[in-house]
Amino acid sequence: MTGPAERRPMTRGYAWLVFALSFGLLLSDYMSRQVLNAVFPLLKAEWLLSDAQLGTLSGIVALMVGLLTFPLSLLADRWGRVRSLVLAAVVWSLATLGCAVAASYGQMFLGRFMVGVGEAAYGSVGIAVVLSVFPVTMRATLSGAFIAGGAFGSVLGVSIGGVLAELLGWRWTFAVMGLLGLVLAAVYGIVVTERKLTPSGVERGAAPGTGGPVRALLPRLFSSLSVLCAYVGSGLQMFIAMALLAWMPSFLDRYYGLATGKAGLTAGVFALITGIGMVGGGMVSDRLGRRDPHLKWTVAVVCSVGSLILLTFGFQLPPGAPQLILVGFGTLLSNATAGPAAAMVASLTPAAVAATAMATLTLANSLLGLAPGPAVTGLLADRFGLDTALRVIPLAALVAGLAFTLGRRHYDRALRSVSSRPLRTTELST
Repeated sequence: MTGPAERRPMTRGYAWLVFALSFGLLLSDYMSRQVLNAVFPLLKAEWLLSDAQLGTLSGIVALMVGLLTFPLSLLADRWGRVRSLVLAAVVWSLATLGCAVAASYGQMFLGRFMVGVGEAAYGSVGIAVVLSVFPVTMRATLSGAFIAGGAFGSVLGVSIGGVLAELLGWRWTFAVMGLLGLVLAAVYGIVVTERKLTPSGVERGAAPGTGGPVRALLPRLFSSLSVLCAYVGSGLQMFIAMALLAWMPSFLDRYYGLATGKAGLTAGVFALITGIGMVGGGMVSDRLGRRDPHLKWTVAVVCSVGSLILLTFGFQLPPGAPQLILVGFGTLLSNATAGPAAAMVASLTPAAVAATAMATLTLANSLLGLAPGPAVTGLLADRFGLDTALRVIPLAALVAGLAFTLGRRHYDRALRSVSSRPLRTTELST
């Protein structure tokens, strides 16, 4: 990365404008992804779909994100990050408009498939753009806010989607989300350009046409048991969080008798709680980690075990206020591990490949959590009922907690391994 002496000034106002527009596109990303969950009941009734089919429509987006995040992130580094972000936003927005005119499950599946293709690399590339225009000292705060933006976008997608579906029908819900994305993509393309970002000190190796070889980078991303445990633990907690996010509107519709609009708004509150937990988990982890880095692992273990206990007992209760309160606290902890896990990955991989490490974490979150979470819940719901499925899903936190515990145990050895194996110049310049 370029040093301070190599940077030419960028105004603070423009840097925050880049953040605001990038954050706005992130909200559009997750609104387009999660709006489907708000209209599950309507699609199920109109097309006579099974819960497994509904879960697949949600999970296919996350699956494509997981499969394509890494290669598209590398491509964006070479082709140009801003151009890649604008193209991605156009693709997912047009695909969302395609969902609005879908006439069958197959057409909707194709539309959702393309939504996933468009959204695949936005998270990793978007945060790279944001971090390139701010001082290094703000990276933790900005990363936490950017990750939590996904949860806030989910809140808007589920809440606004439910209201629009009730007022205008589910097709207009997709149409509004698609049009919003196209408008934001146009504004972003006009205001943010590679030329304006480059003087701020975009990382060397991150500009178009550069970057180290994959063969040299990959071994450093899986170099210790601890970093593998961080990937696995983060992904399994994401499994729980995404299952809840996808199926909470349907749960409220079936067991609380809420109309589509009200169910979407109420589910949006739970999505908001998830985002608050992500921000809070990162803040607590950073504060405690200043005294003892091992405490970041402890925070992750506590959140995993806490979400397991609260959600398991919560879904055992009959519908009512006590159930919603327990489930709410469980939801708060369900993805509070995101911040600690990202910090662990950052500390266990060389700084020279930090962006690629975050893409790898995104890959783990997608393949272990975002993609299978909604789909597996749908399969279980078809066989045993949605209430039973939601009692089983929290068991993933047991494995996540064990992974974080194992990672903590081997953390010192992993840190020594990273510090004793700096990247060679030939690896960076090849």
